[in-house]
Amino acid sequence: MCDILAVSESGYYRSLKPTPKQEKQQRLLVKITEIIGEHEDNSNYGVQRVLLALSQIDIMTSYSTVYRIMKKHDLLKKAKRHSHGITREDAAAQKSENLIQRDFRSSAPNQKWLSDITEIPCSDGKLYLSAVLDCFNGEIVGLAMDDNMRKELCIQAFENACKARNARGMIYHSDRGSQFTSHAFRKSLAKRGAIQSMSGTGRCYDNARMESFFATLKKEKLYKINTERYPMAHIKSIIFRYIMVYYNRRRIYTSNPGGWPPAIYRERMLSQAA
Repeated sequence: MCDILAVSESGYYRSLKPTPKQEKQQRLLVKITEIIGEHEDNSNYGVQRVLLALSQIDIMTSYSTVYRIMKKHDLLKKAKRHSHGITREDAAAQKSENLIQRDFRSSAPNQKWLSDITEIPCSDGKLYLSAVLDCFNGEIVGLAMDDNMRKELCIQAFENACKARNARGMIYHSDRGSQFTSHAFRKSLAKRGAIQSMSGTGRCYDNARMESFFATLKKEKLYKINTERYPMAHIKSIIFRYIMVYYNRRRIYTSNPGGWPPAIYRERMLSQAA
């Protein structure tokens, strides 16, 4: 065969060996596969999250290299589906000023909290989730779930967030839903020393970061399991584990320096400041 192809025998066998570049990409593929396999929900990772996860184990490479490898091996995530708010404005209620003005940045924990409600269809009715997000690191610091979206749901989510954190002087931002404008909710904020902020009428982008979290929860977890097949109790357990165990403590968070998960980033920053 070598005579027919007019190549030397040693040259032929060299051609069968992978090049240094191919070997490097193969090692990178192994690491990428390991990262995605570390948790069932890591299958949602796109190129940017994989790149950050690699950097956390001191593997530096380029976006384009990771993209090519993931595309070649069918590892790219699918497009997002978006979530929409479900609260309804109480036209007669006294409103609060928009103190956030779409500036979702925060230099320290517990300066700005965002909140909203979303619904999840289950086999035995609709489940409502109210969550509280800290703008500092994207951490979900409190949540509550029930079969209704009355004001008590939002109060419980806020109180749960306050159990381990000092809310005094903090800005608490939401839309203008009747749950958040209720006297009982405002009394709860006042008791904790929180300052209320509200989105403008019909301006969903005023609370975009909170809505983005709900979209992530549904795209990465809930849409994949067809929640309508399961009772609320089961879906509650899935949501709690995803948020408090995976999202807060394991999932790469691209908005944080180094991509550290929200709770891990907060702990690292507090440790460095001590």
